[in-house]
Amino acid sequence: MYKLLIRYAIAAGLLLGMAACSKVEYTRIDAPAYLRVFNNLNYSIGLANKDQRQPFLTMLIDPVMDADGIPAGAAIVGDFLDQRDWYAPPYPSHVGSSTSVNNPEYPGKENVLVGPVLNGFDLSSWAQIPSGKHRFMFMYRPRNTVPFGQLEAKLRNIVLLDTTITLIEKEVYTMHILQKDFETKENGILVRKEQFHKLPLSDSMMYVNFYNMSAKGFWNSDDNRKPTYNIGALLNNGIKDHANVWYSLFKGNSLSSPLPAYQFRFLTAIHRNTSSDSVATYFSIPLFADSASNGIHTGVWQRFSVMAVGMDPSTNPYNDNANNTYGNYGIITCYNNGLDKPVSERKAWMLPNMLVNIHSGVYNPRSFATVNTIEIVNGVAYLTTIQRKYPPPVY
Repeated sequence: MYKLLIRYAIAAGLLLGMAACSKVEYTRIDAPAYLRVFNNLNYSIGLANKDQRQPFLTMLIDPVMDADGIPAGAAIVGDFLDQRDWYAPPYPSHVGSSTSVNNPEYPGKENVLVGPVLNGFDLSSWAQIPSGKHRFMFMYRPRNTVPFGQLEAKLRNIVLLDTTITLIEKEVYTMHILQKDFETKENGILVRKEQFHKLPLSDSMMYVNFYNMSAKGFWNSDDNRKPTYNIGALLNNGIKDHANVWYSLFKGNSLSSPLPAYQFRFLTAIHRNTSSDSVATYFSIPLFADSASNGIHTGVWQRFSVMAVGMDPSTNPYNDNANNTYGNYGIITCYNNGLDKPVSERKAWMLPNMLVNIHSGVYNPRSFATVNTIEIVNGVAYLTTIQRKYPPPVY
């Protein structure tokens, strides 16, 4: 079992300019909500958009303004909020990382009090936030290592978003900063009140839901203006606003070993959305879909085919070597740690396996099902995996 860290360092009215070495005052939140924040502004700055600001942010919750209307403090600060990682693992992997101050999510590296195990689900990647009504400000900041409160005033006055949100006690929230319109560069906030911890989910099933949170006009814009992440992946050019998702399961290290009963099975329809906070339906996939497995460990992995409405895997006109599918077809493969590809895999967007294989009880490894969310944002697929409480190893 991963040793989860308890993190919290909020003092109401904390001044942004406090030195990094100042004493941390730990406190208790009697009526918390649980919050996780992702920066989905995944564009890079080049000649085509050199006038855009770097998508590098500071989050201020309940800011205190000085006489000139410039933030001088805040109840909660999430600084150095960088573009999110493609994979948000089922444990707080960024805590203790000292290679960079940049934070791929909030709380991420922040030393804050986090959520508990709630109904069997580990919330250690969500920060505890006092419930109630809060003002959220997201500020552009320079890409350097100077804390926001120590920046000169003119660099603390560039507002990306300013809004008020009410958080309900003991509810679990995921907040997304995203681009709503690719042409106008309009940005916005999407706050989703999660439901996974309230659902009667089976331990023998893995669950996944899908969102397309791409900006309006992204998929049909000029490809030269799109992000350069993972060049060559079919998904990179975007996917049409209305699409369907099929899934296939494989074992081994190549595409030559599909599970016959789980090849191109329809999963769900997805529709581009950057405003609705509704939670997409979770769909189940058996943990031990391979009948040859021993019920303890399985090497099965997942591959998702995303196709425009009207297309079908059996009549797909595009092969996996296509140079451009014009928003009609993309592949997402969840294999091993997401850093290598199965044999014969060519232009899939690579993410880690959704099944967690760890030392648990007397078994090393043992396979566990998880709850997963895949979010497609402007040609990039992001995976968030949530784990349940596992039995610790027996040594």
